[in-house]
Amino acid sequence: MNTMLGPLRRWAFQLPPAETSYARRGFRGATDQMMARLEQNGAVFLGGYHAALEAGGPERIGPALEEVGHELRGFAFEGAAMGFALLDWFTPWRATRLERFFRGAGNAHAYMVNVAVGWVWARVPFGVERGRRRLDPLLGWLAFDGWGFHEGFFHWPKYIAAQPRKPAGVQGYAKRVFDQGLGRSFWFVNGGNSELIVRTIQTFPAERQSDLWSGLGLAATYAGFADQQTFKALREAAGVHRACLAQGAAFASKARQRAGNLTDYTDLAAHALCGIPALQAARLCDTTLENLAPTGDVPAYEVWRQRIQGHFSQIRNSPVHAAAREFPGLATATVQLQTL
Repeated sequence: MNTMLGPLRRWAFQLPPAETSYARRGFRGATDQMMARLEQNGAVFLGGYHAALEAGGPERIGPALEEVGHELRGFAFEGAAMGFALLDWFTPWRATRLERFFRGAGNAHAYMVNVAVGWVWARVPFGVERGRRRLDPLLGWLAFDGWGFHEGFFHWPKYIAAQPRKPAGVQGYAKRVFDQGLGRSFWFVNGGNSELIVRTIQTFPAERQSDLWSGLGLAATYAGFADQQTFKALREAAGVHRACLAQGAAFASKARQRAGNLTDYTDLAAHALCGIPALQAARLCDTTLENLAPTGDVPAYEVWRQRIQGHFSQIRNSPVHAAAREFPGLATATVQLQTL
């Protein structure tokens, strides 16, 4: 029966490959190489999504997803998580697929699994609060990041031009995480082009830019790929939000470290945006979780982000770091000294 239902589920909920293509979305600014990479990310995501629809459950999908290349594997898991979350939404009496996936094959890709839920909320924005309570208390906030990414990815012209009000289901602190996802989408929308990215973020009110820069750092580090000139332009343009850019890059490093798919590019990006190797950035995400708890109305997820941002702010403002700006060759040693 499951063999018969799989193609039916895929037919009912499939997303055409063109939906994530650069031309179909009308994105801009990418080199041919960057365009190919971003479209590859989308294709792998859709592959995982359709595989989940056909499988119907998470128990046997792991090996197929693990066959995806090391660097792109996270996108396959993200797509599969969206598929299971969508099936759960339409069959609430059997809504355990995503939870089983999170506890099983998808656990190593926990960041991507939680982000994927937001894609479903963006398309069927009902029962969001109930769905939020079913997610991980800390990483579950990433679903709103996924929602923001979805809106920026699929509806980018109106967000860049007019910055409309966020969807009705995005309230309170969730608005901040939504902007993190929106900032993540700007890496794709602008084809990794630093000039367009900076221009896009600077059109937003000042109070929203820190979260946009955080998401941008995450995407630039996780999705790739940029050169040193692009990283330098982003660091300089981020200005007072540079610690937020670094925090996003640290999150991406942790997501890949947890999944066991750190790459040379991840290390390059972490060095450029955080000033430390990717593995060290991932460890920073771990150490800042110690004794983590909500502070008043501030969720633990935001306390976590603030701790990481505070770490990078302290390094940037230290006298030693100021000397390193005068003598760039000291940069790596500076960061190592500050974190001993």
